[in-house]
Amino acid sequence: MVIPFTKDGESLRDILDNDINTRIAVAKVKEGFDSRGFTTVDFIGKLKSAKDNQVFTMDNQTDIKAQILELSGSDIYIVTESSAKIDATGSSATVIITGYETATGNSIANKVSSSGKFQTNDVEKLIARAVEKSMEEFTYMVSQKFDNISKNGRSVFIDFGFSDSSILNMSSEIENTNLALSDLLEEWISNNSLNGSYHIQGNTNLKMIFDDVKIPLKDKNSNNYTSTKFALDISKYLKSLNLDVNKEIKGNSIYITLN
Repeated sequence: MVIPFTKDGESLRDILDNDINTRIAVAKVKEGFDSRGFTTVDFIGKLKSAKDNQVFTMDNQTDIKAQILELSGSDIYIVTESSAKIDATGSSATVIITGYETATGNSIANKVSSSGKFQTNDVEKLIARAVEKSMEEFTYMVSQKFDNISKNGRSVFIDFGFSDSSILNMSSEIENTNLALSDLLEEWISNNSLNGSYHIQGNTNLKMIFDDVKIPLKDKNSNNYTSTKFALDISKYLKSLNLDVNKEIKGNSIYITLN
């Protein structure tokens, strides 16, 4: 899905309503992906549908982008920013395109492209030229990166720790398992990471950090498998051991606190 660039405090809807250059850039980048065989989601259509169905209120304006991305089901989103300069020496347009993995927010590709100078006031043509000059290379970078993620999985960071009131530590033997908590955590991560691919950054009596756990792009039902869903699976496992846990997810970072 292709979305416009916004600064802090800016409304996506206001930008699309009032900035024709942004609407043109978003449309042209989407066309570039469509013409190269990518399946795209229409951001403007999704935004209008959500507005018409009153999905958003004035109280959650800052969450619109995150919610639209979640509703879209897109694996990748593209942020597009454009500017145009028109003067007596010639006119030009610049387009900045950045691709992100939706599940983690990790940047996967970026490109800055200029139309070059022309004696014209047709900003739409200048933006279209700038976009088209970059699309072949940009879509190739996105495709290569996404293929790599599909094959090798996406990386998540997991931090296991304890609340101040917890009587547990990583050496605690968990009832009915005859294993220390740290051993159970590593065993579960090994069994549930993609191809058993993970790395332990550190392991102390009060902390265990996995800094590169590979998880699949899709679950067994071919639905997007996100860091949020992975964190939920961890939480379910720990609760099955009769452990009380809290979890917090920030992008591709998962923080699990045992109480």
